[in-house]
Amino acid sequence: MIEVEDLAVSRGGRTVLQGCSFSLREGGILAILGRNGIGKTSLLSVLVGTLTPDSGTCRIHGRAGYVPQLFNVPFSYSVMDIALMGRAAKIGLFGAPRRQDYAAVRRLLDMMGIADLEEQTFNTLSGGQRQLVMIAQALASDCRVLILDEPCSALDYKNQGIVIDLLHRLATEHGLTIVFTTHAPQHAIEVASDVLLIGGRESFVNGPVETVLTAENLTDLYDVRTARAEFAGSGSFTFAPMLRQDRGDVAP
Repeated sequence: MIEVEDLAVSRGGRTVLQGCSFSLREGGILAILGRNGIGKTSLLSVLVGTLTPDSGTCRIHGRAGYVPQLFNVPFSYSVMDIALMGRAAKIGLFGAPRRQDYAAVRRLLDMMGIADLEEQTFNTLSGGQRQLVMIAQALASDCRVLILDEPCSALDYKNQGIVIDLLHRLATEHGLTIVFTTHAPQHAIEVASDVLLIGGRESFVNGPVETVLTAENLTDLYDVRTARAEFAGSGSFTFAPMLRQDRGDVAP
């Protein structure tokens, strides 16, 4: 479970968040949406403990694991090397991985569907494969809360689907509590139980997906007219920004 109350956060001498409050039940999935530079990553940094807030409280019940945005590593580490880094707290500063550490990581790589990539160099993987390795690294710490910064930002549709499906399984089958940032409302629709919209330093809308994620709220959030689109006969829907201003009204 996560409880955040009246949080104030600064970066570079500038207050980026003021009065942020929300809670998330154990096993819930929170999607955080907002414009670039609005403070989403700063909020995640507070949640994982790498940034101290100016004021307010942040309580997380259980170990938190963190998955950053996609990146390359400076050395030729293998997939196993990268995933094993998640066991650092258990191995110790000058310790060496034990048989049980390798076994734990192999189980996670198998869960991710990438067990066959164990010896492959991390930087040679596709974006989707690298993201799965980083999730395995976070889970290797035996975390109960998984925090991800735009996990689908550089992925194609197929790999986005793989990651989103994995997040759903981790919450429903393994009981993990998950927080992730995204610029795609569809990801929240597909997998989240709750949404936090950050519209500005002191502007927050939080609650269940079905009540908070609306065309009106997204229009206000991104300052661009957004419409809800229904998929005929499926009961599914999505949201789309109306980037051209000459399209006229769209039926709700």
